[in-house]
Amino acid sequence: MEQIVVNVGIIAAYVLIGIGLVLAIVFPIIQAADNPKSLIKVGIGLLAIAVFFGLGYALSDAELTAKFLQSGVETEGLSRAIGGILKMVYLLMGVAAIAIVYTEFHKAVK
Repeated sequence: MEQIVVNVGIIAAYVLIGIGLVLAIVFPIIQAADNPKSLIKVGIGLLAIAVFFGLGYALSDAELTAKFLQSGVETEGLSRAIGGILKMVYLLMGVAAIAIVYTEFHKAVK
């Protein structure tokens, strides 16, 4: 009986995640249809993320260690992509921290 409750809960969670994912994709498209100029801002944001990933990818190395191989990272390209994503996250955290400090100083001076 307990196993059935767990299985139903997991299936319900998957269904709710799927509904949320569909709504998160569909509603912005509907909003963009009303205001097409908002797509320019979205495009700029996606381009910025691509640039940060490119920087992270260029800065990452393609070495394969024994720990990577144990974790399932078997190619140098995958190792470099993972490193690029991690470095992109670090870069974005740095940019966010600088933006927060700048905003606080700007508000204090104003």
